[in-house]
Amino acid sequence: MQETIQIIRNEHAALSAMLRSIRMLLAEHRRKGSLPDFAALRAMLFYVDEFPEKRHHRKESELLFPKLRARTPISRELLDRLDDDHDRGERKIRNVEHALLAFEIMGESRREAFEAAMERYVDFYLAHMALEEREILPLAMRVLTHDDWDELDAAFSTNRDALAGAEPEEAYRQLFSRIVNQVPAPIGLGPEVPA
Repeated sequence: MQETIQIIRNEHAALSAMLRSIRMLLAEHRRKGSLPDFAALRAMLFYVDEFPEKRHHRKESELLFPKLRARTPISRELLDRLDDDHDRGERKIRNVEHALLAFEIMGESRREAFEAAMERYVDFYLAHMALEEREILPLAMRVLTHDDWDELDAAFSTNRDALAGAEPEEAYRQLFSRIVNQVPAPIGLGPEVPA
């Protein structure tokens, strides 16, 4: 398997785990009637914004998708849709971050709006990644050349997402450590959600 394909799949798996962890964390706090650790949620959403939105998507839209468009007319509409998803994803994460801030500042009256925004974002993103893995990655394996893969492998190998198993840059090592240590057990290593 091409290195780029494995990196994309690893990054998708890491993001899926993060999004599902947020979902589980919110459900646990809702069930117990407690407020979440807002700092932990901010750190988790910052990760989603920083890595997938700014690094992962950018490389797909600027490198992988143009190579596919150059090699085959198949799936151009799908590639356009995925590019549009990437653009919308940046706006959607801002909406989620704003809804989290409103929940933190305004309290319980904003919980439902934040949870709904988060749920819509998780559903949107999981569907987006499933479509890429089901349609785009197999197409890329069929039509891209050895030279295409060399360029993509060189570019994607610089992502260094610790949650996807790479050795992160120092600044991000602190972010990942903070997330793991702040998020309550059993999702992270932090204290359990109060009963």
